[in-house]
Amino acid sequence: MQRGLVHALAWTLATGAAVTLSWWGVHTVMTGTAYDPPRAVPVLVGSAPPQHLGQSTGAPLVSSTHRTPPSPSASAPAPSRPGEVSTTPPAPRPSRTPSATPAKPPAPSASGTVRSYRTDGGRVVFELGARSAKLVSATPEPGWSMQVWPNDAWIRVDFSDGGGKDGTTYSVFCTWNGTPPTVQVVEP
Repeated sequence: MQRGLVHALAWTLATGAAVTLSWWGVHTVMTGTAYDPPRAVPVLVGSAPPQHLGQSTGAPLVSSTHRTPPSPSASAPAPSRPGEVSTTPPAPRPSRTPSATPAKPPAPSASGTVRSYRTDGGRVVFELGARSAKLVSATPEPGWSMQVWPNDAWIRVDFSDGGGKDGTTYSVFCTWNGTPPTVQVVEP
């Protein structure tokens, strides 16, 4: 009986050490790898022409993981002595509302046309050139997951609702092979 307890205790300690070591290894590797989800490219709806890649709009491109520090003008100046009240009003914050007259979009480039394709699972934006295409963005709807398969002659984007075997999947295919790109949306 005592021998069985010793073996069980040794097995428990060895298993606990292995699990702890595995968790620590995975935790060490995964620390610092979290990132912000990609931002969707704004898609203009209506009569406005689409925005094209490679054109400068005057606004700098920003990574979705880049955080800009707060500007010093956005905060009120601190009092010089404790208990003293500052008499300088804080600087006004920029308005987040769009201006009344939107800026004219840049002229179309020779590289291609940006087109958006929407499904119930999400939205895909492609830049369609004369003989090729590029994925600009793919944004799943809330509660949906996305998977992208790029290739030299096609791109496939799937949106799944996570329902497993009986779940719903919408696929968007963009194909070309020395021909102008064509896009096909496959819905269940």
